[in-house]
Amino acid sequence: MNHKFKIGLIRVLTTEDQEVLQAHGKQIMEYFPTLEVETKCIPDQYEGIHSPKLCQIAIPKIVETAKTFHDVDMIIVSCADDPGVAEIREAIPSMPVTGGGETTVSLALKYGDKIGVLGITDYAPQAYVRMIPDKMILGKPEGVNSTLDLMTPEGKQSVLAMGQQLKAQGAQVIALACTGLATIGVARDLEEATGLPVIDPVLAEGLFAYFESLRK
Repeated sequence: MNHKFKIGLIRVLTTEDQEVLQAHGKQIMEYFPTLEVETKCIPDQYEGIHSPKLCQIAIPKIVETAKTFHDVDMIIVSCADDPGVAEIREAIPSMPVTGGGETTVSLALKYGDKIGVLGITDYAPQAYVRMIPDKMILGKPEGVNSTLDLMTPEGKQSVLAMGQQLKAQGAQVIALACTGLATIGVARDLEEATGLPVIDPVLAEGLFAYFESLRK
C-alpha cells in the first residue's frame, strides 16, 4: 500500500478544544498506524447527542460535514448512536461509512449472548436496538447525563459501579454505548473492575476501518 488509508472522522460534539476534538482520531492512529485520520466536528452541538431530539437536529449537519471531506477512503461517524450513517451512505453511495454503534455491537456478539450496554442515555442507541434487541441489559451510570459528566472523577466511579451492576445482572460482555467513554479511556478500568471483556467504540470503529483498508 503506497498511501495511507485515509479516514474522515466526524465528531458529534462541538468543541474548540483541539485535544478533545482529535482524541478519537489519535486513538485510532495509535492502534492502527497504517491509517490516517482527519477529524471535523459538527457546528453548534456543544453537548453532543444525548436525546432523540438532539440526534434529529444533528443528522443534516453530519451529512453536510461528510460532504466536506476530500480525498478520504472512508467516513466514520464517531458516535455510538450511528447518527447520519444511513443518510451518508445514501448521499455518497461509493463511500464506505460506519459508526461507533454497529461496529461495537458486531464485536460484542463475539463474546456472549448477554450484552451489558453501558451508555449515558436511558435508551439504547439505534444500532444496539436493531442488532441485539433481545440480548442486551441496559445500564446508565448514576449522575451521568452527557459526555461532559464523564470527564469528572465522580463520573468515572459511577461508570465502574454500573459495570459491576451489569455483571451481577448476568452480562457476559460490556459494550460501551457512548464514544465519550472511549475518550476517557475507561474500557481497561472496567475490564479490571469486572473481569469482563469491554468493547470500546473508538477501537471498534478503527478495527472496521483497518479491515476496509486491507480490502482496498
